[in-house]
Amino acid sequence: MKAAPEAQQRLLDLQAVDTTVAQVQHRRRQLPEHAQIARAQAERGTIGERVTAVKTRIYDLEQEQARSEGDLAPVRERLARDRKRVDDGSITDPKQLQAMLDEIASLVRRIGELEDVELDVMERLETSQSELAELAARKSGVEEELRALMASRDAQLAVLDAELASHGAERAQLASGLPADLLAAYAKTAERSGGTGAALLANGRCSGCQLTLTASDLARFMAAPADDVLRCEECNRILVRAADAH
Repeated sequence: MKAAPEAQQRLLDLQAVDTTVAQVQHRRRQLPEHAQIARAQAERGTIGERVTAVKTRIYDLEQEQARSEGDLAPVRERLARDRKRVDDGSITDPKQLQAMLDEIASLVRRIGELEDVELDVMERLETSQSELAELAARKSGVEEELRALMASRDAQLAVLDAELASHGAERAQLASGLPADLLAAYAKTAERSGGTGAALLANGRCSGCQLTLTASDLARFMAAPADDVLRCEECNRILVRAADAH
């Protein structure tokens, strides 16, 4: 392939811009906020799952409390009726009175048992409601942290994107002045070589792979016509001779 020495030198300018663009893109991908946001989002998701579980538990406990109160109400009413009959003297038969007193004692014990159950449910409900409040506070804190992280990320991305746009404009201008075949060869080589398509040949070394040329290879390269497009024997990158090499 042939290309004017000026075009080959311009290729190094294009490579410099592409290298800078790759570095900015790497910085864009590696912003600490990306990982921090992912961690905060995962934490928010975990808290959300716990909130759902606790809300379900609270609902079940409220239903259980309602059942406990429903079980207590008729027993208390029956106890009140029995006590009223005893107190108003309407039961005169001793055996009937004793049976009523025994029933009252049984009702009192049953009420005590049901109240213990209700108290246990109320305590578990209170604990769950406290847990829900704590989770809500934690979720609010995580969401506030997320908003701050996203704002920081977006601000930095805006700066980096503006930088990329500037480099993109510079690249377009450089590329427009290059022969199509040279530009295509550069692009293909860069794709295969990790983003570096052209390298400077200086001090007998390829700046792309850092290979030091043998004396005979160097002599051959330096003796080649100025418009010859050279390739590194090791990495196959386009080798551009220093401007003062001829």
